[in-house]
Amino acid sequence: AASCRAKMAAAGERVVGVAPPGYTALAVKFGERQRSSHCLLVKEHQVREGAGAAHPPRRTLFVLNVPPYCGPDALSRLFARCGRVQSVDICDKPEPGEKKEKLTSKFFNRKTVKGFQVAYVVFRKPAGVQAAKALSREGPLLISTESHPVKTGISKWIASYAASVVDQEELKAEVDAYMQAYDKKIAEEEAKAAKEEGVPDEEGWVKVTRKGRKPGLPRTEAANLRVLEKEKQKRARKELLNFYAWQHRETKREHIAQLRKKFEEDKQRIALMRAQRKFRPY
Repeated sequence: AASCRAKMAAAGERVVGVAPPGYTALAVKFGERQRSSHCLLVKEHQVREGAGAAHPPRRTLFVLNVPPYCGPDALSRLFARCGRVQSVDICDKPEPGEKKEKLTSKFFNRKTVKGFQVAYVVFRKPAGVQAAKALSREGPLLISTESHPVKTGISKWIASYAASVVDQEELKAEVDAYMQAYDKKIAEEEAKAAKEEGVPDEEGWVKVTRKGRKPGLPRTEAANLRVLEKEKQKRARKELLNFYAWQHRETKREHIAQLRKKFEEDKQRIALMRAQRKFRPY
């Protein structure tokens, strides 16, 4: 990190940030014309045993301070010189354990990138992590190059607009595939429930499933009308009672006044009873 800062200072470029303990600062620039540099903070990703194999130890590089314009393709291209990159996973914040299954939908669950993020770069071999940390001794890495430019300005807006236009046939194919997978999952669950119906486990307990319940009696049209009429009347009474806020306040005041009046009457009655109990010898 010190040699990187020295080279950047000698070239007349502004040094951005200092690496905290345990991290290595890698200087990057958006393009060749940009004078100021940005620092990516990297270190070897370490996980506890049994945390999952999504980000395997010794082969995963943990990257902090990733700017919004630096996507997975740009990171993969930056670290490709260190070894073959297996995958790049960008998140809003560090993940404690096994990463959740990502939905690969093109139309749903779109998320706008806001602010800086963190990334997990997984290499094919452990040597890639050490080579990536050694990049701090080189000059600033370029995110946008002539061969792989990062779109900005009007070209980026045009690409975003083009991506927002939905292809109906492609959307229908994705929805159909999702519904087929969902129907298959429901059928498997029903078959499993039917198989486990009435079968005791090792301790002798019988699992109660929806398949084993007795179906209720179907409602007739007249019964449905009666239920709807009762609900309608109940809703009407609830709406008419204390419709306005001032009515609600007046009702509370009247209730409090009645309680106070009853309290005074009870005090007078108790005082009268105590006076009648006095001993009068003459």
